[in-house]
Amino acid sequence: MLILTKKELEQALSMQEAIEIDKQALANYSAGKTAVPLRTNLALPETDNTSLCMPAYVGGTEPALGVKIISVYPENIQKGLPSVPATMVVLDPATGIVSAILEGTYLTQLRTGAVQGAATDLLARQDAKIAALIGTGGQAATQLLAMDTVRALDEIRVYDQDLARAAEFVTQQQSKVRAKLVTASTSQVCVEGADIITSVTTAKQATFSAEWVKPGAHINGVGAFTPEMVELPAEIIQRAATIFFDTYEGVWAEAGDFIQPLQKGLIKKSDITGELGELVLGKVAGRKSKDAITIFKTVGSAVLDVAVAQAITKQALTKGLGQNITL
Repeated sequence: MLILTKKELEQALSMQEAIEIDKQALANYSAGKTAVPLRTNLALPETDNTSLCMPAYVGGTEPALGVKIISVYPENIQKGLPSVPATMVVLDPATGIVSAILEGTYLTQLRTGAVQGAATDLLARQDAKIAALIGTGGQAATQLLAMDTVRALDEIRVYDQDLARAAEFVTQQQSKVRAKLVTASTSQVCVEGADIITSVTTAKQATFSAEWVKPGAHINGVGAFTPEMVELPAEIIQRAATIFFDTYEGVWAEAGDFIQPLQKGLIKKSDITGELGELVLGKVAGRKSKDAITIFKTVGSAVLDVAVAQAITKQALTKGLGQNITL
């Protein structure tokens, strides 16, 4: 059994490789080639903390099997700990035997950044030059990298309610991307004029206003993963010409961004264009015009974890990474 640390995961797989793996994983999902129950979401009473269990199998030419145990502890940031700690268990799909254990926090960050990168690659305008990132928590660095990977951006504006943390994030991340990073003083300054907008927070109300969004912008809603959480304003959902989910099942069960306006009668399920996997498969069309607003909403799926984890394990073995142990 192979044990892989965060550093070894970073060495095993690039963001570009992870983006392509996520595309194929969602294509397999939409094609019915996966087995993935809706994740078990255990909310801890009298706290804001959550623990989740996410098993899945992905078929196709590169089968993958595994289960991720992940928790969301927002206050961990103040303790100098990951706010989304996780561990991934990879199983051999041919035998059911555990083949690897991966540091799951970075895996989550990588596959989540990659699925946003996949959507941005497929939906954002090719001439996009300015991006906005709202939120600088544990998921932010790979969200930044994904946008920078799929588009030749001139500038990425970064906003967080904690402006000092945003400034520190910009300083830490500047050397890791091609685009110039700028700390935005407000959400409005961050979003206005941006070609790509990515929000990755645990907010319970919209992180920006629809009136700030320019025609032709692409928006990624990444952070809200419970019915109580909201990042996207209902008005921008109503304005959007094209809306994609990572999975219908996951978003309609968990994402307050869409559950709340649906319950209020502001949107209909028929307003959704399709799953991103359907776009990869060519079953539905993506961007309709240069001025159309496009939206991608993800709550995460275990198919992404197991597919990326399987690829990392394979690459690690090829590159001689990790520690082999026998239980």
